[in-house]
Amino acid sequence: MFGIELTPEHPVGRVVDLGTAAERAGYDTAFVSSHYNNRSPFAVLGRLAAETDEIRLGPGVVNPLERHPVTLAGEVATVAEASDGRAVFGIGPGDPATLANLGLGDDRGLRPVLEAFKVAERLWDGERVSHDGTFEAEDAALNFEVPTPIPTYVGGEGPHMCKMAAKHADGLLFNGSHPADLRWAREQVADGLADRLDGLGAFDLAAYASVSVADDEAAAREAARPPVAFIAAGAAPPVLDRHGVDPDRADEVGAALSAGDFSTAFDRVSPAMIDAFCIAGTVDAVAERMAAVLDHADSLVVGSPLGPDLDAAVDLAATAHERATE
Repeated sequence: MFGIELTPEHPVGRVVDLGTAAERAGYDTAFVSSHYNNRSPFAVLGRLAAETDEIRLGPGVVNPLERHPVTLAGEVATVAEASDGRAVFGIGPGDPATLANLGLGDDRGLRPVLEAFKVAERLWDGERVSHDGTFEAEDAALNFEVPTPIPTYVGGEGPHMCKMAAKHADGLLFNGSHPADLRWAREQVADGLADRLDGLGAFDLAAYASVSVADDEAAAREAARPPVAFIAAGAAPPVLDRHGVDPDRADEVGAALSAGDFSTAFDRVSPAMIDAFCIAGTVDAVAERMAAVLDHADSLVVGSPLGPDLDAAVDLAATAHERATE
């Protein structure tokens, strides 16, 4: 997979234009991110389904807390129908900073994710489903035929989430941009694959990497601040320690994000955070880092911010990926 993350912080038409440009540039999958304070990913995905021909489309990633998982399964199934079977399902525990705004921060975890996509798979297969776990469903079913299969990618970076994905899902969207993190993720995935369920196909460890690429290295690094702020704020202490990132400074970034003080949060992003949590720089520098990441990952998703010039960055990142995989 060579994917791209599209973020609907921009108007729907603008995001759709970037998605169609990504298809022309050779990306094979487009994930549309999901945060309550942005536009609906499914509105974007519906438009993209109509305006693209081959690229796979899906949320990347939704969580099972803001929407009932049965409703979520129906929304993804609708993308599959609208795109003639090009849907992919990215699901994870959710961003801690924004979920805290909804009073859901303490509900994040592995079980809601696993139960949600297992129920979705049964619904897509035409089953009637009753479920009593982290959510409830009673004799639920979809009343339309769903084009399947719909690959499920679990988004996460904790050891248990990595192992669960390797055991149960089609792939892992590992939120990491540094080869040291992907090396670690590969070890967790290997443990999970030892218990992989029978009947599942090949597993795809995808680096869901924040990328900022431009002809001007300084501009690329500056554009990386917003997504790096969210990544650093949600990073576990062992990850911060691995990269020598000051945990107190990461906490300051997270507190500012939760308070909606984005300017302060972005200003507190350090050079060490950018180095750890983003592939930022010129095409040559980005290609070199992509190649190092792909020494451990099976595939790559180019994530936000893409770069200071979004239109240019779609093509520049594709060029970097081509060089990295030559």
